[in-house]
Amino acid sequence: MAKINNLSASAYAKPHTMSGKPVGISGNPGIPPNRSKADTVNMSIGNISKAAGNETTKTSGIVTRGNGAATKGTMARGPMA
Repeated sequence: MAKINNLSASAYAKPHTMSGKPVGISGNPGIPPNRSKADTVNMSIGNISKAAGNETTKTSGIVTRGNGAATKGTMARGPMA
């Protein structure tokens, strides 16, 4: 069984980037706009989305092979790379 050491925080490395530089602290670490405000959050409930426009449901795609007796879910609509 491995031995676990509980050391003080000063024994560990300070927060740093992959190049070894110290990490800065910012007020909004995300990319603008500030998503912590209710009017800028892209919320969705079920199939209703705030940011969704008039996009139709995607019905095109390719039929996949090896589905056996499947009657639904036989189309692939995502990137096939």
